[in-house]
Amino acid sequence: MRKLTAEFFGTFWLVFGGCGSAVLAAGFPELGIGFVGVSLAFGLTVLTMAYAVGHISGGHFNPAVSLGLAVARRFAWADLPGYWTAQVAGGLLAALLLYVIASGAPDWSAGGFASNGYGTLSPGGYGLASALLIEVVLTAAFLVVILGATSARAPAGFAPIAIGLALTLIHLISIPVTNTSVNPARSLAVAPFAETAALGQLWVFWVAPLAGAALGAAIWMGLIEDRANEMPRPPGRAAAGK
Repeated sequence: MRKLTAEFFGTFWLVFGGCGSAVLAAGFPELGIGFVGVSLAFGLTVLTMAYAVGHISGGHFNPAVSLGLAVARRFAWADLPGYWTAQVAGGLLAALLLYVIASGAPDWSAGGFASNGYGTLSPGGYGLASALLIEVVLTAAFLVVILGATSARAPAGFAPIAIGLALTLIHLISIPVTNTSVNPARSLAVAPFAETAALGQLWVFWVAPLAGAALGAAIWMGLIEDRANEMPRPPGRAAAGK
């Protein structure tokens, strides 16, 4: 239960901090942080929570990461349903609170509400093929970073920094294309509150990140020459994944 609570709170923080920066701060007339600031906010949510609760749950905060770690034999398949449930619940609560807070502003409308999309819902107007491809590639790369940073051979204690910076970079690359998902729980959390067709496109932001995570795990396992000696550190002590 402690692990599921940690995943719930970590995913809550990711959505509240990352999506909150987009909903509440990115478009503010005088102090808008822009997409660079939003990218940094997402990275900081993972970095801070990985240090705070990663030693309890492994610090996944993302159904795709949990799946990728299971494929890489770093996480028990039997624990996957519980983690996914906690992650989705934490994200939904964060999005609900953000909606209540944001709706207190005069003349406010939800608009896209930090949701993901392609075509008319893409910030840059990118199509479905572009959305699928970038989400698969970036999620795969993210899993390689997570698995490498938490490897027994990696320097201890620095994994959250590498993982948080990787997520920042991912957002810098892909916000114009899909508004960046690489996390099905993050996408599901905000889609119901958007005044767009985000729910109808949500399948992309489950299928692509999950496929990318499995691909990234397979790539990482193929790069390991001696798997017998590749024993991961306890996640919170080596520092956790997203």
